[in-house]
Amino acid sequence: MSIRACAVVLGVLFGVSPAFAGDPVAEGQKLLQDNCSRCHAVGAEGESPLPIAPPFRTVMKIYGADSLEEALGEGLITGHPEMPEFVFPPEQVGAIVAYLHTLEAKP
Repeated sequence: MSIRACAVVLGVLFGVSPAFAGDPVAEGQKLLQDNCSRCHAVGAEGESPLPIAPPFRTVMKIYGADSLEEALGEGLITGHPEMPEFVFPPEQVGAIVAYLHTLEAKP
């Protein structure tokens, strides 16, 4: 079995879309788009739909992707009044952090 085929099988077993198996950045972006974009700007540009919800690129300037890893796995505490609590399984946390790294300012 090829590495790609293994990634797809593992992705199906662990709830990762086969389209993103092996591409954690794309999976992380999709997870944030699906779960967070109704309030936050999740990309490198654009304004947040909810003005009190900062764009994730701004959050990355304050916290950095790695510092959010534990909170993503244990449950994000409400950052603003309308924000629901989110808890992501470990494989999704890794993908989200991989994507958030792309939003961090490059020196």
